[in-house]
Amino acid sequence: MAEHIKPIHPEKRDKTVTADEHDSASDRRLLWKRDLVLIPITGTLYMLLFLDRTYIANACALGVGTPNGLEGALNMPLNGYNVALAMFYIPFVLAEIPVNLLLVWNRIRPGYLLGGQMAILASLPAGATYLISVYYTKKEAALRFAWFFNFALAGPLFSGLLAYAIQNIDGAGGYQGWRWVFIIEVLMTVFISIFIISFCLNLPHQAQPWFLTPHERDRVIEKLEQSRGDETKGSPADRIALWKVLLDWRIHVSTLCFFCCDITASSISAFAPTILTELGWTRTVAQLMSMPIWATGIVSTFTLTWLSTRLHNCRAIVLLFSICLQLCGWGIEHAYVPQAGVRYLALFLMSAGTFLQMAILMGWLSANLRGRKHLAVGMAWVTGFGNCANFVSANVFIRHEAPRYPTGLTTGLVFTIAGFLLVCTFTAWLMWKNKQREVKRAKLSDAEKERYDEVHHRFFSNLCTSRCTHGL
Repeated sequence: MAEHIKPIHPEKRDKTVTADEHDSASDRRLLWKRDLVLIPITGTLYMLLFLDRTYIANACALGVGTPNGLEGALNMPLNGYNVALAMFYIPFVLAEIPVNLLLVWNRIRPGYLLGGQMAILASLPAGATYLISVYYTKKEAALRFAWFFNFALAGPLFSGLLAYAIQNIDGAGGYQGWRWVFIIEVLMTVFISIFIISFCLNLPHQAQPWFLTPHERDRVIEKLEQSRGDETKGSPADRIALWKVLLDWRIHVSTLCFFCCDITASSISAFAPTILTELGWTRTVAQLMSMPIWATGIVSTFTLTWLSTRLHNCRAIVLLFSICLQLCGWGIEHAYVPQAGVRYLALFLMSAGTFLQMAILMGWLSANLRGRKHLAVGMAWVTGFGNCANFVSANVFIRHEAPRYPTGLTTGLVFTIAGFLLVCTFTAWLMWKNKQREVKRAKLSDAEKERYDEVHHRFFSNLCTSRCTHGL
């Protein structure tokens, strides 16, 4: 049963509180309070997903081509590793939407839901991105998603070092080094899941007293409503039918954009260590050489996302720039430049251009949806079906095509070009819908405009404009 904490309903709040009482200093303290609790918890969840994903790749690279390696010891067929990667993502994709709806309906406390998923499924617990969306305003969300994804990148950054250390205990207890990789990772996942169950935050209206005082809860909810509008149960945004949410074009175009960039992300995490060994480095050195690639992704994600929020939310421009970095990387790999150093540089370009897209796309979609049902389904759809890119990347890097991997590299190049076109289309579409909205509003009275705006809000096109949708 969910832990019962009596919610604070909007109609029962102290209406006498004025804006002057909420100075910017107290708002900054509240923001830092959320940052220091919510982002590390949700980020740790995503970090473990990436650890799982890269541990498979690191375990494979430790004994690639040897009888005692992962593929040799398990007698895998040529496509066995690819199939194993694909199977890893099935529970993650299937769980996303149902779990987010359980959070919206408040059927179970988020800590039990997220921590339990992590312990049982060993994948990113569905609901992590939704939890971020409901705690931050539209303006705040993009940078917090950047931190969220940076936590994820910290996982594979250190997994290379850990895999390098683990291989030195190869044979201990009668187990090969790659088996120890999985043993240690499972123990770590179970331990952290216990922490998540205990300390994961509830939804804002039911935030734990140790996290927010009643006064702080009211202020957070007030700022969220100023940004997103009224999303409480029974509000116009809440009454939108579920089937309309499932058919929302904003969600599906965002999912396609995320899918295209995740082709690169999943390719790097699943095959970078193997590709590095084929560049001429030993399996030991290859583990260490993968670390700077992930570090580049961390620096790029935070720096460019922060820059996009400072430059009047020019997220579309930053997205297109990042896709161009990806294209350069894929192009170098596809051309199979003879110099190993140049092909190594290509992996840096791919990492620098890929992961910041995820943060910006999640913040962009969150800003363009209203209503908890919309947010729950939208964030779940993107992270769930967007991550289906893993099924593609897991099956296009075919072992007998090494070292050129024409199928895998061509696939990555094509989807990156498609992502560029989709971002351009999505931006133009949002601008066109905004113009349509203004034409309709011009024909309405003031009272009709107020009712119209409750459901039909102005979209963030993110094309270098200081105009925003319904607050910050």
